[in-house]
Amino acid sequence: MQGKLHFISGLPRAGSTLLSALLRQNPKMSAGMSSPVGPLFNAMLRETAMNKEYGLFIDTEMRRKLLHGVFDAYYADARPDSITFDTNRMWTTKMSALAQMYPDARVVCCVRNPAWVLDSVESLIQRNAFDLSGIFNFETGGTIYSRVEGLAGLNGMVGYALNALREAVYGAHSDKLMLLRYETLVADPIAALRAVYDFIDEPYFIGHDPDNIAPCDDMTEFDRRMGTPGLHTVGGAVAPRTRDPLLPPDLFERYAQTEFWADPAFNRPGLRVI
Repeated sequence: MQGKLHFISGLPRAGSTLLSALLRQNPKMSAGMSSPVGPLFNAMLRETAMNKEYGLFIDTEMRRKLLHGVFDAYYADARPDSITFDTNRMWTTKMSALAQMYPDARVVCCVRNPAWVLDSVESLIQRNAFDLSGIFNFETGGTIYSRVEGLAGLNGMVGYALNALREAVYGAHSDKLMLLRYETLVADPIAALRAVYDFIDEPYFIGHDPDNIAPCDDMTEFDRRMGTPGLHTVGGAVAPRTRDPLLPPDLFERYAQTEFWADPAFNRPGLRVI
């Protein structure tokens, strides 16, 4: 693919959609909700593995070329001067591969206290009381406890992303990561954007306007099909919002303690946290 490639990963409901909307204000930049590239990347790995019928004919170098081809095909229209951000929570599990394929690429990880991430999902579910959500396989049953436990499990939307983030943070390529706090993004979006530009070594674009965020129609349709209107809604002005949590206190306190990057003892050399 032409142009430069970077990644957005981290936790759900932590600002990745808002960050993408802000980045898209720069005409050189392309960013959006989670793309199909991550699943296609995994599918290519599976189909070229040695347990497949034709795996014998595909060595490591050929596999690398095929994986490059996934990006080249999906972003075939990228201009030579473009900067593309591909978004997926799985990229933090692929740091070694990304470091070898795209040595200059960086990964911006949006983070937020996991208790508030879970609470944000629950807020969506309660707001859309007459819609069954694809987040929970369009099931009618369950309680707030079962929903939270499902989300926070090893393979749940939040639990998987949190463990994937830990894997990257404590891995060999943590210097290619930046943790962008949701609180920073909504309280001071310009400072957050300047930090992102500095992280990817690009000059800051002065045309960013956090008071006029344009919505994306494709995201609205995706949310409708997921039975979860508002899942990727952005628009208007960026501003911090306060409300009381919907999670019962025992649930909220349990998951509030998993914000490992906020621990005063947390330290990873080379890792940026803003």
